[in-house]
Amino acid sequence: MPRIQKLHVNGSDRACDLDAETSLLSALRDHLDLTGTKYGCGEGECGACTVLVNGRPTHSCVTPVGTVEAKQITTIEGLEQNGRLHPVQEAFLEIGAMQCGYCTPGMIMAGVGLLNRKPDPTDQEIVRAMDGNLCRCCTYPRILAAIRKAAELQRRTVK
Repeated sequence: MPRIQKLHVNGSDRACDLDAETSLLSALRDHLDLTGTKYGCGEGECGACTVLVNGRPTHSCVTPVGTVEAKQITTIEGLEQNGRLHPVQEAFLEIGAMQCGYCTPGMIMAGVGLLNRKPDPTDQEIVRAMDGNLCRCCTYPRILAAIRKAAELQRRTVK
């Protein structure tokens, strides 16, 4: 059975010794101590485990590490740069787009992935992009507002 010896996570190569079929979620949480990514359903349906793989939102609970060995993986812990939160993180805090907070890392990662592809999304595009992420507390209107706000923050910093 193939083994994975390293993963590129949050800008650094991280040593590991994992069966290629180990879930990326398990690798992150149980082997690399990156616990910001949450276990939700374990079936790729709720989005709590969303991380970015080469900049695209990916449900890590159903992603074998063997498929991401040579790819760039970004977790919620990797968004902050030089002591500054990512604009999506800032907007979630400012808008209060969370209640219990369990889905928040996955929501933020899905939002970042969307804004990577589409810096000025419409509400319909935001809803479509967030479709794979569930919030049991139903803060969807605030999540939508936070992603809109993050897009605005990003546009301001680019100018």
